[in-house]
Amino acid sequence: MPANQKYLTTSKWKRFTKITAGVFGGYAISASLHLLIALWSPYHKLVLITSVYSLFLVWMLFFTLAFLFKTPWKIWAVYLGIITVNCLAVYYSKLYYPVV
Repeated sequence: MPANQKYLTTSKWKRFTKITAGVFGGYAISASLHLLIALWSPYHKLVLITSVYSLFLVWMLFFTLAFLFKTPWKIWAVYLGIITVNCLAVYYSKLYYPVV
């Protein structure tokens, strides 16, 4: 059964932006989240080993979340905000509490 045409995006630019937000933004969020968990966890080696599998699952979660937004600019704003917060937390965690 084909999809109803009124619910599909007609703009190729919106579709491209949503896909790139899901691919690049989702991967950056999941990678920075796993780095943050590895820095804060006492079992950082175990977190990095299991991140091979869980990074893909979290990445696909954020990839599908990108298509729930109406406008692609909101997706990029939310994703860039999450990436910035995660990267700043990784930076300051590594600066003040280094893993030895």
